[in-house]
Amino acid sequence: MNWAPATLGAVLARQVRERPDAEALVTADERLTYAALAVRAQAAAAAMRALGLGKGDHVAVLMGNDAQWLTLFYGAALIGAVTVPVNTRFKTAELEYCLKQADCRALFYAERFLNIDYGAMVGALGELPKLEHRIAVDRGWPENVPDREHSAPDGGADKPAPQDLLLIQFTSGTTAYPKGVMLTHDAMLRNAFAAGTRIGVRAEDRYFNCRPFFHVGGSTLSALVALGFGCTLVTLPTFEARAALEFMERERCTLTSGNDTIFQMLMGHEDFPKRKLVLRGGWAAAGPQTVRRIIDVLGAREICIAYGLSEASPNVVINDWRDAEDLRVAGLAKPHDGTAVRIADPATLAVLPAGTRGEIQVHGWHLMRGYYNNPEASTQAFTPDGWLRTGDLGEMTVDGRLRMVGRLKDVFRVGGENVAPAEVEEMLLAHPAVETAQAIGVPDARLGEVPCAYVTLKAGARLTEAELLAWAKARAANFRVPRYLRIVPDFEAIGMTASGKVQKNRLREHALREFGL
Repeated sequence: MNWAPATLGAVLARQVRERPDAEALVTADERLTYAALAVRAQAAAAAMRALGLGKGDHVAVLMGNDAQWLTLFYGAALIGAVTVPVNTRFKTAELEYCLKQADCRALFYAERFLNIDYGAMVGALGELPKLEHRIAVDRGWPENVPDREHSAPDGGADKPAPQDLLLIQFTSGTTAYPKGVMLTHDAMLRNAFAAGTRIGVRAEDRYFNCRPFFHVGGSTLSALVALGFGCTLVTLPTFEARAALEFMERERCTLTSGNDTIFQMLMGHEDFPKRKLVLRGGWAAAGPQTVRRIIDVLGAREICIAYGLSEASPNVVINDWRDAEDLRVAGLAKPHDGTAVRIADPATLAVLPAGTRGEIQVHGWHLMRGYYNNPEASTQAFTPDGWLRTGDLGEMTVDGRLRMVGRLKDVFRVGGENVAPAEVEEMLLAHPAVETAQAIGVPDARLGEVPCAYVTLKAGARLTEAELLAWAKARAANFRVPRYLRIVPDFEAIGMTASGKVQKNRLREHALREFGL
């Protein structure tokens, strides 16, 4: 099946026609068919219209993964409004920044989530002249909004078009202050279609989503993948390994997705051996050690390895589920049709030959329109000839497969050697007792920088820091062996984004304090 430009509303309408009674969404407390989800989205659209919202207006959503989040997202799309997802871990100042930067006219929020009082946060917001509506959805919205008979537009100038904005995605960012990425209906939906085709998604699949909806891994690569292929999306308000394992077993989920940390937490949890999972595949943004275990231990033998970023809607390359297992374990994946990837010197922008490491640069139909209200950053994001500068380190094979190595900003220099944190992490993850590993560079008087690593252990494992260091020294070049190492229970206190990434900048600050550097 070839892709034809579409809006979210058109794809939702197609699923209602083709499978109205099929389950579209399963959450902790609701089950919705495609017909029921569409009715809820249309009610949200009508209620937004009654508030005076319409095409091109920006509406922020602050809540965990549930039916209400998707209802608001789909409802806004039906009237051509632009959803601005808000990270549920933002503090008041960060929330205020996003609302102001994105020129939001409305904020829909949950009163409380994860023991955070969002009502108090919203009450503490400063002056925001453009924010006309602050609506706590747990007070009955949209049922208590008058004049709900106003229907979503079905024609004329207000009708959403495929090239209209669908989302302003603030980058979750493990290093930088967030910027609002502008993504269109067609870019996100086509990206979901392309990725889902490679994964091999079928209408009968039950797709367990570990990703927050406010992240493109949750919106494009989970919600819109499920919508585009008519399968069932299964999700929980937030990721917690025990609850995820129980839900995946109960709902007989066949697909899932996540990054290294999420998969390591699932497989390392004490409940994991008790669960009878039927996972077939999905996608992972993970290194070879983790992917090997996803296949052998988790049983998801068709898992596909994905690389992308918010600015690319987000997926750039992903394996086909029929690719040879060794290609998938190695993370060697091809770009989508119509997408070009090249490796360039980050300083000179000169294009580098196959097998040479450099900055990953991308060109194609799914790139962002730019950063909202930030023309300077938008210009800096692209090369003079129009390629997106990802800031990621990678290399290409002769036959056009990309392997992502790590963030360019995270690479550190030990004496004369460049070291990517992922290389140190992969080495540590090869130890059978290690569940997760995070590495950073820290200052050293003689070598400039040296590796520092924090690891967690699998449930029931016993290992000392000295034993792990001795093991590492026997298996890796000395410049990749951590000079400083700590075994920790988790990364929550140190700093983890809600999408499951450890914040390298906060980890480095923690290490500098802990080791007196």
